[in-house]
Amino acid sequence: MLDMITVESLTKKYGRGMTAVDDVSFTAATGRVTGFLGPNGAGKSTTMRIIVGLTPATSGTVMVDGRRFTDLPNPGTEVGVLLDASAQHAGRTGREILTLAQRTMGLPRSRVQEMLDLVSLTSHEADRRVRDYSLGMRQRLGIGTALLGDPDVLILDEPANGLDPAGIRWMRDLLRGFADQGGTVLLSSHLLHEIEVVADDLVVIGNGRIVAQGTKSDLLAAAGTIVRARDAAALAQAMESAGLTFSGHADGSVRTEASPDRVGEIALAAHVVLTELRAAEGAGLEEMFLELTADTQREGAAA
Repeated sequence: MLDMITVESLTKKYGRGMTAVDDVSFTAATGRVTGFLGPNGAGKSTTMRIIVGLTPATSGTVMVDGRRFTDLPNPGTEVGVLLDASAQHAGRTGREILTLAQRTMGLPRSRVQEMLDLVSLTSHEADRRVRDYSLGMRQRLGIGTALLGDPDVLILDEPANGLDPAGIRWMRDLLRGFADQGGTVLLSSHLLHEIEVVADDLVVIGNGRIVAQGTKSDLLAAAGTIVRARDAAALAQAMESAGLTFSGHADGSVRTEASPDRVGEIALAAHVVLTELRAAEGAGLEEMFLELTADTQREGAAA
């Protein structure tokens, strides 16, 4: 399996000691969708802007198929990028925006209509000015622009913003099909369910640093155990005495990296009655994400 995107020791510092990205390293492999997750302000967008040459790194390297993005002779034909759907020229029509990109990349004129059809923008919509587009329509246009050059790599930051449920399902199928045909997708999103459905690999970032990365199945399988007891204090004491590390949640549940069998044995030996005992992966990506980024969430930071 080839690593199409390689990020090594990436750091971005701003004035007054602010570090937006702190020694970040990860890869996005060919034929796979890599989900890039993190709370607002965690460094996702900055990292993606560095990858595509819009923001200079303080240190570290980023390679796309062995080259820097800025060294690609015709980048749009190799890497499709959508970082901000609202950044399109509001005074131009959707068709004009695609046509300008088509001419810039030296592509056949037929590609414009092919992309309009692919992203389901009608002729009437294509000839309207972008200022009159909904956010969902701008996202579709942005995706069409990213795919215009028939690239091998897609880098998308929150592409599902503004899409209705049917549009989100359409995008999911589009990205899955792109990867299955040998493409590479790096996808940032706060819609954790959509990431969970479509992603093969996950990279989780918090406060500018990678807090977890690996295949989706491995990360969810390693999520540990969720347990509840009638006497929460007795459960906590038993787990602490057994040397387990754990964290409590506002809903009364406790999470630990130990296996359900081990937690059950500890509770039984301490005569603690459990009301819930299950593998944490059953809770899915959202619970894992919140646990990994607990120190960087807004509420956690306030505490």
